[in-house]
Amino acid sequence: MFRRWFANNLGVGQARKEQVYLEICSSLSLDDASYWIQVLFSAGIATLGLVLNSPAVIIGAMLISPLMGGILANGLALAAGDVILAMRALINLLVSCLVAISFAVLLVSLLPFKEITSEILARTQPNMLDLVVALFSGAVGSVAICKEPKGVATSIPGVAIAVALMPPLCVVGYGIGVAISLNRVQGLQVASGGGLLFFTNLVAITFTAMLVFLALHIDNDQVREKVREWRHTHPESVWVQGLLEKLPAYGKLGKIGSLPGRLLLIFITIGVIIFPLNRSLRQLGREISIQQQDNRNRSSATDVWQRNFATFPDGEARSFISNISTSEQNDKLTIQLQVFTSQQYSSDEQDIYIQQLAARLGRPPELLALKLVEIPTASNELLRPAPQEQPSEPALTIAQLQSTFVQEVQSALRDLKLPQPAEMINYELVNSPVTPLSIRLVYLSERDIDGDAQSLVADSVRSRLNYESAQVSMQRIARDLGAISFENDQLELSSDDTQLLDRVVQILQQQPSLNLEIIVNQEEDELAEIVPARSQTITEYLESQWQMSIPIGDRIDWQTGTESQRSAILKLTVKSRRKPPVATMPDSR
Repeated sequence: MFRRWFANNLGVGQARKEQVYLEICSSLSLDDASYWIQVLFSAGIATLGLVLNSPAVIIGAMLISPLMGGILANGLALAAGDVILAMRALINLLVSCLVAISFAVLLVSLLPFKEITSEILARTQPNMLDLVVALFSGAVGSVAICKEPKGVATSIPGVAIAVALMPPLCVVGYGIGVAISLNRVQGLQVASGGGLLFFTNLVAITFTAMLVFLALHIDNDQVREKVREWRHTHPESVWVQGLLEKLPAYGKLGKIGSLPGRLLLIFITIGVIIFPLNRSLRQLGREISIQQQDNRNRSSATDVWQRNFATFPDGEARSFISNISTSEQNDKLTIQLQVFTSQQYSSDEQDIYIQQLAARLGRPPELLALKLVEIPTASNELLRPAPQEQPSEPALTIAQLQSTFVQEVQSALRDLKLPQPAEMINYELVNSPVTPLSIRLVYLSERDIDGDAQSLVADSVRSRLNYESAQVSMQRIARDLGAISFENDQLELSSDDTQLLDRVVQILQQQPSLNLEIIVNQEEDELAEIVPARSQTITEYLESQWQMSIPIGDRIDWQTGTESQRSAILKLTVKSRRKPPVATMPDSR
């Protein structure tokens, strides 16, 4: 009764059921050139959209992707218990995924840079919400396919955008490309995240499509008869049927098991993928909670300062906040305030601020810390207008203007990413009244960034600064500085060795954020005491010539060091020069 009512309300009669079943069956043909062109082009557009971080381009790839048909065919096969349709749909879907992923890997291998954009990251951590979206989208897509194309046909583009089947596949290809050419661990993490999102969409759409087709009773006796007649004339279906008939168990698989068995199978599959999806959802909830707490802390810190510390007792302005940040470690909250002030704050005033903020946040004062960065401005008396004169706007000082300019540049370039494996360690600003602003990016890498990537980085810098005429250049510092070679069992530094050490010190003086790691090696035939002796030789040279003390052989603590300490490392190797073998003349006797 429900099936008849549901089909009648959707306007899906007997003729339409036969048409839908046959259309889905015929759409799975492997020799349809237009289908594979759509797969290739949508994969290419999606991959480039992910690289360009362009949602508009990615949406275009979603609209032309033909993968929805194969997934709906899976749902119809499970609803009707059609083994031949299930096998054809499975083959079509596997080949389509392989083609899309392979094409994405090819495109990624040709790219001069491989940055993980926000659009890629957004598809590497699917959660339960993605499963729910796919369930709804599969149901709407199935209804839109079955209903006569009148007004509801416009819902098909919306379904394609909501499910987004092609971008996750291209994320898999992108991750594989990164794993092959750049970073194996990071690439596999990206690929597995994209694969989980695609599999989630596949299972959810298949499930809801199966339920819709069951509700419409699309597999009645008349439809099955029409489908059997059609298959006798369709070469691909005949080939698949012949292949299945060779299997010993085909007689028992006249249909794909019983209906309860098919439902149980798909429920088990959904249950399996719920575990990683639920874990991602909990992680997302924790991140949102942390961000909300950080926003509350910043808001409270700003409000307490503005109410009680931003003005003098007579109401005259004393300071204003130019920047505020918070960090929390081991349950201790640190508030960093950068303020422009006409009168510095005493330690007692800072303690009072901590007490008031602790009461506002409901925290013990000992679990709060304040880092106050004060930028002095003109004195309070100078800011007051002279008697009998028209008031004038207070002029900004040179120091204030310079500080504001540097802060703006720091804020704009804070999260600037260079193509891997390059790592930006510093930048230099040169401003002149006769030439545009010049910015030189100093980066650490084993190789130069190629020309195309440098142009993209320069455009990104100009865009961030909103300064199209800025001149952007780049300077590379090699991670591996070279090797100091001692004669076997000797401790004297050669002139080449001292020149290398001098160059190392100059680099460290110019770039103080870099860390130097010197590794002293020894040959098997050398005494163990040679290592500390050579270390002492290098230390004495650095102390006598440059007044610099560097612990030789010390390595960075990778667990407790800061992010810059973990990565910005220069390496210098100390080794022995092997003596050349002594040539001997053969005995002529």
